[in-house]
Amino acid sequence: MNEIRKFSIKEGKKPPSEGWGFIIPAIDVIEGKCVRLTKGDYEQKKVYNENPLEVAKEFANAGLNRLHLVDLDGAKAGKVKNWKVLENIASKTNLLIDFSGGISSNKDVSICFDSGAAYAAVGSIAVKDEKTLTGWLLAFGVDKFIIGADVRDEKLAIKGWTETTDLSVFDLVENYKTKGVKQFFCTDINKDGLLEGTGIDLYKKILNQHPSIDLIASGGVASINDLLLLREAGCSGAIVGKAIYEKKILLKDLKQFI
Repeated sequence: MNEIRKFSIKEGKKPPSEGWGFIIPAIDVIEGKCVRLTKGDYEQKKVYNENPLEVAKEFANAGLNRLHLVDLDGAKAGKVKNWKVLENIASKTNLLIDFSGGISSNKDVSICFDSGAAYAAVGSIAVKDEKTLTGWLLAFGVDKFIIGADVRDEKLAIKGWTETTDLSVFDLVENYKTKGVKQFFCTDINKDGLLEGTGIDLYKKILNQHPSIDLIASGGVASINDLLLLREAGCSGAIVGKAIYEKKILLKDLKQFI
């Protein structure tokens, strides 16, 4: 077993306690390229840019300060694959990056943080191996982790959305909230990539049961109005991906959220 190392955040990359921005643009990576999937289907892949760093710099130049970076190859393989993309973006921008996809071992966690991520966003491991994740929370600090809930019809999906479980998103949040985790992101897979609006009813239901958490909404954002509704519902952040790439939302129009 790889030894768990205490993590010391690099200067300039410390996650702020507040004011970190409502908008979190997303870059999904397959084979080092910036892509988007539709409803989590790897067969419905569209490449938007061969160089994710170029995209990240556009976000930074627009005044955004967060990035949701997803290693889709890693999610499918069960171990981090595209860490070089993370390292490149972290070293060449000032974006605070949460990195997800395939984080399943002590080595993966170390790679994530050593490559410049401010947060590790974990989903499958939270469902499959609570003991291991609890160890990471103790070793690295609960504030370094975001629990990701990928959801189909209120049930959790894992392994890059390829496997749906019988576990409820509400039970997942309750479990890790009691361990001190504050940040959660929830992706409504049925809405993801369709540009038809968000799963706002699901997010409201989660916040109604767990009002003390910071809930980051993901999936389906198609307009500025969607973002306004999510903020009004009490979400702490919103991950925006395809709407930006398809120019349904222009980066200049996001300034009201910065």
